[in-house]
Amino acid sequence: MLRLSKVTDSLFISNARSACNIPLIQKEAITLCINVSMEQPFPFPSDNIRTLRIAVYDDPEEDLHKYFDTCADAIDKEAVKGGHIVVYCKSGRSRSATICVAYLMKHQGLSLSEAFETVRKARSVVQPNPGFWAQLEKYEQELKSKRALQIHKPKSLLQLFAKRLLPWRSHST
Repeated sequence: MLRLSKVTDSLFISNARSACNIPLIQKEAITLCINVSMEQPFPFPSDNIRTLRIAVYDDPEEDLHKYFDTCADAIDKEAVKGGHIVVYCKSGRSRSATICVAYLMKHQGLSLSEAFETVRKARSVVQPNPGFWAQLEKYEQELKSKRALQIHKPKSLLQLFAKRLLPWRSHST
């Protein structure tokens, strides 16, 4: 069955066959296609659809982690503009699911398990391979560390200087 599975209001996940189906792409008003494969095609060329290829195999040894921020940020940027994004690979099970999960963790603030369940509710066959799952676990820890640092960082340079120049005064962060 040809279909694009809706993960969020702007994000879809799919296999390559469905993602290259022109009527489906038009129906969902797709504006960005992220192709997470070495050889799967893109849909028809169009001025209205941007494309991004992440050239990896569905192999646990592949380093998909190095693309998490690039893809998550591209998805978020397109969504903020009101665009619709489809992320796909050959079967729509492992590589594309991994990228969708990474996006949900980074930009929606979900845990790995919450993000995975969100994607699985949209497309029940998703199952990142063990190597990609381990990379998602690492990414979750990195995001937690970054968020913890941001919580303790002063909100402005003025607050930082105020704390140093006026140490006797209590300043909220």
